[in-house]
Amino acid sequence: MGAGSRAKIVVAGSINMDLVVTSAKSPVPGETIMGEGFAMIPGGKGANQAVAAARLGADVTMIGRVGDDLFGVRMIEQLRAEGVDTSCVLIEAGVSTGVALIQVLADGDNSIVVVPGANALVAPEQVEAAEERIREADVLLVQLEIPLPAVEAALRLARKHGVRTILNPAPARKLPEELLRTIDALTPNETEAAILATGTVEGAGTLDERLDALRAIAGDAALLVTVGGKGVRTDIGGKRNAFPAYDVDVVDTTAAGDSFNAAIAVRLGEGAGFDEAIRFASKTGALTVTRFGAQSSLPTRAEVERFEARERE
Repeated sequence: MGAGSRAKIVVAGSINMDLVVTSAKSPVPGETIMGEGFAMIPGGKGANQAVAAARLGADVTMIGRVGDDLFGVRMIEQLRAEGVDTSCVLIEAGVSTGVALIQVLADGDNSIVVVPGANALVAPEQVEAAEERIREADVLLVQLEIPLPAVEAALRLARKHGVRTILNPAPARKLPEELLRTIDALTPNETEAAILATGTVEGAGTLDERLDALRAIAGDAALLVTVGGKGVRTDIGGKRNAFPAYDVDVVDTTAAGDSFNAAIAVRLGEGAGFDEAIRFASKTGALTVTRFGAQSSLPTRAEVERFEARERE
């Protein structure tokens, strides 16, 4: 991209309506408890990352699918209002839009149940129809809330056109080595790193052992493992590094990983190196957890820059 121009990001992924409840604790099976609040907040890992990238100053195109219900209409309106190009978002008749049922506890931790709906119908043919958008992009960002063949199609097209790729492997699952070796950056959290490396969380060993196992199957991909309040551990170009987290008051961790991934994509798309991109993304993620909800918590570029300025003082 030229100096001073906006990064062009294509996000292929899920679009959900998040139905969020807040409560002091989680119910055990058979128990009914009284919650404290309820909200409907636009979400889905793909849509979250698209909105996050747009708020950080990128030109963003979304590839995804919604149902012909009220949630689908609302999600497309929301994406457009954020400046995201939705011309590659299809509306599926007779199918529900994806939903996520999210419980947020008093300490900010959350648990999530996702019902894919129209997301499950995103197909390679839909991705291939967006080839020109992928060809023009600086970065392609994908996750695993749409069918794997569609993810593979997007990565294949990006590789064909020399477009940088980021795979956020969430929700976690074991992936084919041939897929992992087609990406430029892999961004799991600690649990996802264990599942990618060994197929299970139990017995996955230390984080360094997980990085060793990932390196063996991921070829030359940059490995960026987010470890919550402990920051980010990386293995890039044969060198390992640790980036600290920022000390903030946690309200809700929903979408923290999505804002982190979007920020990585935006800064790489703008020409930054990985170290600079990770520091920027860590600040973006830190701001995200200080607010409630998914897309409602995503910061703007100006907010991140103000946060950076305060950190330098």
